[in-house]
Amino acid sequence: MLPMSKRAKVLDIAKMLNGYYPDPPIPLNHQDTYTLLVSVLLSAQCTDERVNKITPYLFDKADNPLTMTTLSVEQIRDIIRPCGLSPQKSKAIHKLSEIIVDEYQGKVPRTLEELETLPGVGHKTAQVVMAQAYGVPSFPVDTHIHRLAFRWGLSNGKNVMQTEKDLKRLFPEEIWNKLHLQIIYFGREYCPARGHDFGTCPICSKYGRKSLYKGATS
Repeated sequence: MLPMSKRAKVLDIAKMLNGYYPDPPIPLNHQDTYTLLVSVLLSAQCTDERVNKITPYLFDKADNPLTMTTLSVEQIRDIIRPCGLSPQKSKAIHKLSEIIVDEYQGKVPRTLEELETLPGVGHKTAQVVMAQAYGVPSFPVDTHIHRLAFRWGLSNGKNVMQTEKDLKRLFPEEIWNKLHLQIIYFGREYCPARGHDFGTCPICSKYGRKSLYKGATS
């Protein structure tokens, strides 16, 4: 059971985020579960905006795992190069497509454990697919959510796995899928990594860690 002060803070943050982003869209453009999986994989160390510019070219060539296996790793790499880490990502996309065709009858696996066995698919990527494609309550924590959770005193900032555990403990399961998107959008608009004004940020000005408050910027 949370102390009332902590409970009130958590509920207030959730209420504020819901007020700013009552119906947050999925930031990565996709057509189905497979194209979502590939898009999330490409978003590692790359902006969603850039991924959304590149995936139309990739999916025009191959928008399903079977067709993707007919492309060479080099062809995939040439298309996705602007997303960064193209040698690793192209190999992962090609190999996971082969596995989906050979082992899952062309369908993206529906469990977290199976998704995490696919090349290039880490815990966060698997959780995004579970949340956004299958509607399973999940709380994908990227570096942005990790940073904000620490700024707001919701987690100790030790690592992303600990932040995930803390956020799942603090917030009701039924809002996890929407809440992780709300935090992402809020971070982009009001709580960026650099040049952040704690005094004007709606949440940091109210709940930000005092040790991080240094006048104008973090």
